[in-house]
This record gives sequence, structure tokens and C-alpha cells, in this order.
Amino acid sequence: MPYIPHTPDDVRAMLERIGARSLDDLFDEIPPALLVPSLPGVPDALSEMDVSRLAAERAAADGRPLNFIGAGAYEHHIPAPVWALVTRGEIYSAYTPYQAEASQGTLQIMYEYQSMIAGLTALDVSNASLYDGASALAEACLMAVRAHRRSKSARILLPETVNPAWRRVVRAITGGQGLQLDTLACDPASGRIDPASLAAHAGEDVTALVVPQPNYFGQLEDADALTRWARANGALVIAAVNPTSLAVLKPPGEWGDGGADIACGDAQPFGVPLSSGGPYVGFMACRMEHVRQLPGRIAGRTVDLDGRPGYTLTLQAREQHIRRAKATSNICTNQGLLMSAATIYLALVGPAGLERVARACIARTSELVAALTRLPGVRAAFAGPRFHEAVLKLDRPVAPVLAALAGEGIIGGHDLARDYPQLGDALLVCATEMRTRADVETYAKALGRLLGRAAAA
Repeated sequence: MPYIPHTPDDVRAMLERIGARSLDDLFDEIPPALLVPSLPGVPDALSEMDVSRLAAERAAADGRPLNFIGAGAYEHHIPAPVWALVTRGEIYSAYTPYQAEASQGTLQIMYEYQSMIAGLTALDVSNASLYDGASALAEACLMAVRAHRRSKSARILLPETVNPAWRRVVRAITGGQGLQLDTLACDPASGRIDPASLAAHAGEDVTALVVPQPNYFGQLEDADALTRWARANGALVIAAVNPTSLAVLKPPGEWGDGGADIACGDAQPFGVPLSSGGPYVGFMACRMEHVRQLPGRIAGRTVDLDGRPGYTLTLQAREQHIRRAKATSNICTNQGLLMSAATIYLALVGPAGLERVARACIARTSELVAALTRLPGVRAAFAGPRFHEAVLKLDRPVAPVLAALAGEGIIGGHDLARDYPQLGDALLVCATEMRTRADVETYAKALGRLLGRAAAA
């Protein structure tokens, strides 16, 4: 809480009422050997004024750089009412109900969120959120193995064009659970799944194929063709999607012949600010035939004896509600607070507003690529349609260029050298609706100066 109102007299009166001599008596059950007499390196307590000044200085040290990095975490405009509502006490402190007696307001938010995610993905049912997009993809892989009982291999085809951080999380979560994750190579010419890599698995027992849309490079995969390949080879389809893109792209439920079986991703673009890597909020939706394997919780809408609408937890297939051996996941809670923010965001912007956001992202990225590729030594790595990210090839190592741009207050993108060395000196850039034409010009001029000075040297 921002303010603790208890005076020393208040504390003393409360201690007297419960028969304790000091605050330390409240913790007398802790063995003395576990107590730490001091905390080396921790400074003395500061006054409120000093704390406020220190916090302001550290916040100012971060600066307000122009941000052209995405790579799974996106800077979007957040309407003021979103967090004005989310931080109200009735939501802020009651966002993760564990029992069916949870407040009707909280359950209604869960229900509305599920309805919106199901609508965006064109699938039948959504759960009430997960930790983030990476763990949502891991849960989707585990869910596919449970749902596809005809497949005995527990093999998931995981493309290189999926976010590398997500792939690492998937391997960490599923590594001890018997899943086999087979990598599908990226075609270095197109920035999409290599058709030859996929064809190598034709006729094999494959449990599921992961289809990223758009992929990590911002390129649009041929989701229809990939879905049809999976159907022809008896595999389920897991769609890993950017939710903002669903305002303008074909939703997973309509891909190919019959659509994807499961869709997942990160709802961070829906009203959740960039905050040192989290917390974020994952989403997952599926076809009704797989609902019993959907992890987490589902809120449902019903009516009472008088015909008035009401909300309740309908499916709760996790170990806090059923026997551990029967649980579909070890998810102990969900990101309910962030789910509430996403719900309010979507309710505020509406379908038309979300489409405007998506189209603005596409337009700004096109302007960014056009401006930067006019510079000597910069070219686009891939052709074809993209969403709000793009890969650029530089004629020199990327890391020193990004460091120099940071010195001018510009976060210039993400260096792909570690995760995709085969692409050479490749830079992943992103532009959302938050970037203006003036921002793009500022970036292009700064990069042009840096490249020009380096060439002259």
C-alpha cells in the first residue's frame, strides 16, 4: 500500500489488545538460528521525501528513448481508463478467485475476456488466461498430446520462426514430460518455415504442428497451407498468434480446412505496459471437442431461479480443484489482474478501434523499412507481407550500431546474431501505432549519421 496510517500509539494499542509485548513477538515461532541479525549492504531507512527523490532519480536515469524494438513485447497506447479502473480496490485486490463463491464482478470480467478471445481467434472456447505467451505455448503443446490420443509419438513440430525465448520456455517446461520437440528450419530467403524441412516429416506420426502468425520476423506464414498439411498428416494445429494482428488477419479458427485446434499467445498488447519483462498475460482458445483438456479455469454465464444472469466457474481442471493426477496443468493461479486490463482495453477500443491499431502498425512498419533501407548499407532481409516487425540486413555488426543509437536516445531494435547467426548481420525492428512519422525520420537520420561516420572512418 502507498501509505501506512498506523502511529506508534496505534501499534502499541493493537499489541496490548492481543497480549504481545512487541512486533518481534508476532514472529517468535521462527527458530533463532534462522534469524538474520543484520542485512549487510542494505542502507539505513530513508524518509518518505528521500525515498521519493531516489525513485525519481532512478526513473529519470532510464530516460524516455524512442523505442523500435518488439521481439514479443510491444509498446502500444493504453487508454487512461484501463489502469484507472484496474487499480481500483475492488478489482486490484480481488482479481484471482479460487472458489465458486468469487465475486460476480470478477467472474463477469473473466467471462467477457473469454468471449473476446474466442471471438478474435474464431474458436469455440477460451480459458481465463495464463502466465504469458511462452508458457501458454508450452501448455498448448502439452494439451495437444493429451487431446490427440491417436498419436503415440508426443512429437511437436516447433519452427525456428517461433520466438526463440518462447521456444526455450517450451523446452524447459515440457522437457521432463516426455514430449519430443522437432525443429522446423527457417528458409533464409523468405524468413518463413522451410517447406523442405516440413516435407521431411510427411507421413510420420506427428502430434501437432505449431504455426506462428505473424512469425518472429514479422513475416506472414502460409497458415492455410500449413494447416492443410497438418490435417493431411493427421496432426493437430497449434496457432501461436499476435492478438492485435487478428483484427486484420484471418483468425486461426478459419485457417485451411477446419481451422486450428488450439490458439495461444500473449495478450500483453492489450493494455499491459512494458515493465522490465512482465508480468504479462497469456491466452489460449480451442475447439469445443478439446475443452476437457484446456488448462486453467473457465467462467460461464447462467441464470438463477428468477431468471437473472449470473456467472460461475464451470471448468477448473487444475490441481487446486481436482485430484493432482487428474489435473490438466500445474498452473496455480492466473494473471487475472492483467486479464482484467486486457478486457477493459478491448471493451474501450472495440473491433473498429483494434483494426485501426493493427493497420497503423502495418503502415508505420512500412514507413520505417522504407526510410531505413534508403540508407547505404541497409537492406530488407525478406520480401512479402509482414505485420509490425521486419528484419534488416546491415553491412556491419549490429551490436555496436545499437549501442551507438542508445547513446542518442533510440532503442534501435534487436540484434539477431545470437539466435539466428545464419542470417548474418541482421536487425529486427518494430513500429507500432505509438511511433509517428517524425519518430521514423529521427531514427533514419541518426542511423544515417552513424553509418556515414563509420564509413568515413
